[in-house]
Amino acid sequence: MTFEDIVLEREGSTAVVTLNRPERRNALSLSMLGQLTACFRSIGSDAAVRVAILRANGPAFSAGHDIAEMTGRDGGFYRELFEACTALMETIQNIPQPVIAEVHGIATAAGCQLVASCDLVVAAEEARFATPGVKIGLFCSTPMVALSRAVGARRAMEMLLTGEAIPAREALSAGLVNRVVPAGELAAATRALAAKIAASSPYVVAIGKAAFYRQLQMPQPLAYDYAQDVMAANAAAADAQEGMKAFLEKRPPKWCGR
Repeated sequence: MTFEDIVLEREGSTAVVTLNRPERRNALSLSMLGQLTACFRSIGSDAAVRVAILRANGPAFSAGHDIAEMTGRDGGFYRELFEACTALMETIQNIPQPVIAEVHGIATAAGCQLVASCDLVVAAEEARFATPGVKIGLFCSTPMVALSRAVGARRAMEMLLTGEAIPAREALSAGLVNRVVPAGELAAATRALAAKIAASSPYVVAIGKAAFYRQLQMPQPLAYDYAQDVMAANAAAADAQEGMKAFLEKRPPKWCGR
């Protein structure tokens, strides 16, 4: 599958998706949002892919929406644009494979939303994150959804109201980022994390990812009711039985994917 503004490659069982509009700082045009959604849906339907990595070419990870494309449009266009953006973010979280953002440079507005929507984030020390829409009269309302769920209300509100960028180490302490590494180690660190995930049963990882996002939306008693049902069904599955037997027999498990 080929795209105009992104590149999809395979590295063993890992799919690598690269934002490839470096001349526009990987701004998320309506077309690019559609391409990314189609790309991640194709990954989601590919049983041979266990993990996906989202990275970018050029000096920036993503500058957010393409402001030049947004100027002077009507309400119908803006509705279509933000619906396409939401579809992408939800697709990333709905596919069975974990998605790891590999972030260098700046990730702003919808670019920051894209990072926050990924399941895990590895960032270079030089990376920065911001939701600066308030500075141009367009509050980052849709980025706010993913950001507030990643970093919590107080930190998210400060980022949204000031528009100021936070460095990678601060993003790490806030919970937006999982790991911060020197730029020269970014690709290797991301792939090492992907390899750890790929070593587990893809069937079980998919169960866990889906359950994680669903229980987040529930009050705690309902979340426990739901999670215990998921875990009971998981325990009866072939891969869980194999994993427990392998643990007791002190050997590596052999996953069958069910």
